[in-house]
Amino acid sequence: MISIHKVDLNASSDIDRFVQFPFDLYAGHPQWVPPFIVDVKTMMNPDKHPYYEHSDAEFFIAERDGKVVGRIGALENKPFNHYHDAKDAEFYLFECVNDQDVANALFETVINWAKDRGLTKLVGPKGFGPLDGYGIQIEGFENRQMMNMMNYNYPYYRDLVENLGFTKVVDFVSSYINPQKFNLSEKVRKAAGIAKKRGTFEVIEFKNKRHLKQWADRIGQAYNKAFVKNWEYYPLSEREIEFVVTNVMTVVDPNLIKIIKKEGEVVGFVFPFPDVSAAMQKNGGKLGPIAILRLLQEIKKTDWISFNGVGILPEFQGLGGNAIMYAELENAMHQNTQFVHAELTQVAETAVQMRKDLKNLGVRFYKNHRVYQRDI
Repeated sequence: MISIHKVDLNASSDIDRFVQFPFDLYAGHPQWVPPFIVDVKTMMNPDKHPYYEHSDAEFFIAERDGKVVGRIGALENKPFNHYHDAKDAEFYLFECVNDQDVANALFETVINWAKDRGLTKLVGPKGFGPLDGYGIQIEGFENRQMMNMMNYNYPYYRDLVENLGFTKVVDFVSSYINPQKFNLSEKVRKAAGIAKKRGTFEVIEFKNKRHLKQWADRIGQAYNKAFVKNWEYYPLSEREIEFVVTNVMTVVDPNLIKIIKKEGEVVGFVFPFPDVSAAMQKNGGKLGPIAILRLLQEIKKTDWISFNGVGILPEFQGLGGNAIMYAELENAMHQNTQFVHAELTQVAETAVQMRKDLKNLGVRFYKNHRVYQRDI
């Protein structure tokens, strides 16, 4: 007998059971990277996460014989719906044993939750912010998850959702390339050089986190504006921007960050992150002093780097800005011989020009995460 239990967000035991389930489900799996437990608990805390200043979420556990066999989050992102004139509910943090009945019970609960709110479509996986990772993984299971910038799941997840009538909305593809072999064409380099000589754009580099933090607000504003044409876009609040930037600072190497400036404003950026997945696996979701030390040590020795945030404001894409952005991407890849593997993490297929650019640059699409939808 399967029963569905709504998580009481005032009961730590309820929250702990919800958070613990994937640790049990993926125990010992070499490709799964545990999230920071504190991050998941923050997502579930209306007093701490800025999402709840404008939107709602509730969480559910599926049980059989007193044992947790599945979980799911139900979200209503009101600014997204207002911006897109939509009536969407989202699901996120979905985890499930390989049992269609369990999946059916979880999604039926979320669908009823959405209907009660007058919503007409269920979309997901889609989280609380732009760095939460999108979609159910459908390709590339042999490759390790890139930190918690994306989701990892068993191959059977695709069947669980498609058997319920969910269909594709958009794919987010991640690309692999050897950074030392990433070389732009002379045409692109020349265009970047001309744009720089004109003095229209200026590239800013950073030597330490203190310097980077001075630009944090302007970087956050540019990040918010750069993806305005993307499927997943909605205007982030000031506190959401601050929240994202603060979280990014945990694993950032300031020496690798590049921003493109025009007349004092940030109009483009290249955000490389040293991959600390190996340390996160050893930490098992913890973030105490020893765990943080392990993360810092991994930054210095990892040979993987992730680019999860490469963008230029749409109004500058045809004015040499794109060329400078890719030139700085090349510089970031080449400046440190420590890195021999690079991933460009989760580029939506709706970002048509960037997908085309990446293909021309010789990347290999090697992971695919699919966002699903179903009318309800």
